[in-house]
Amino acid sequence: MSRQVIRLHPAAPAKPPEAAPCNGCGVCCAAEPCPIGVLVSGRRTGACAALLWNSDGGLYRCGLVGAPATVLPWLPGALAPMLSRLALRWISAARGCDSSLVVETA
Repeated sequence: MSRQVIRLHPAAPAKPPEAAPCNGCGVCCAAEPCPIGVLVSGRRTGACAALLWNSDGGLYRCGLVGAPATVLPWLPGALAPMLSRLALRWISAARGCDSSLVVETA
């Protein structure tokens, strides 16, 4: 079995069980980018560049959904809402946790 170490904010919530509602733990996106994250990050492994920590909520969120201009500053403002809707579909928002990763804490 291979192991991967990911670094998360200490206040991030614990990863929920598979199929449970997403709680913004960030594990899935810190491990590897989704298809739209690959396009944005320019990488297929490692943390997605669009993964943003929300200190007010104490959780991670996809920057392409909530803050596209932060992730892609060159993006014309008129395209931001369209990108947000596309990102919601590509990350399967509201479908529940789809990460089968096993999380160990130190």
